Amino acid sequence: MRFHKSFSGIADQFGAIAPSLLILILLGATVSSADDQPAAKTKEVKARDMTLVVPEGWKSKPQVREPRVAEFEIPATEEGKEKGEFVVFYFGKQGAGGVQANIERWVGQFEAEGRMVKTLTGESAEGKYTLVDLTGTYKKPIGPPIMRQSKSMPGWRVLNVVVETKAGPYFLKIDGPEKLIAAIEADFRNSFGGKKETEKEQKAE
Repeated sequence: MRFHKSFSGIADQFGAIAPSLLILILLGATVSSADDQPAAKTKEVKARDMTLVVPEGWKSKPQVREPRVAEFEIPATEEGKEKGEFVVFYFGKQGAGGVQANIERWVGQFEAEGRMVKTLTGESAEGKYTLVDLTGTYKKPIGPPIMRQSKSMPGWRVLNVVVETKAGPYFLKIDGPEKLIAAIEADFRNSFGGKKETEKEQKAE
């Protein structure tokens, strides 16, 4: 075949170039990566002593009441799907119980069947942090805490973080459908300066 002969001749001229790469060059193909995509525009938001950096598309909810010091609504990834929520809590210098006690409480907010848990520790400019990544059926609290009411949310994912700042611990929580959280996980870490590549996983005892 003519194409086979001419291709072989060109391949001989390029020598060291791998055939698969040569085909891409001949076809005028381009290789792109996620790094080539423009980064989402962000905004700085004060949450008491913390400065958060979040995507402009995350809508701040006004008139939050302590211990909530910031709250955002996260757009759904698909029309008609559930939105996500990002809340920042501050309970004062002493916090609200130890880190381990909070981890146990967060894990307890998920049905045991099908629950997946990963605990990570890392360092941010704000201080050390512990991140608990939970997936499964979430018993999402609804209404006043004193009522202890919840709504079952299957296929849900929650990222809970406690950041140990100089002003005391800040508790950050983001929740939503698994697909949504996977799409904005990097944005969530960026909001408080977390670095996934340097985090260490804590194995359950």
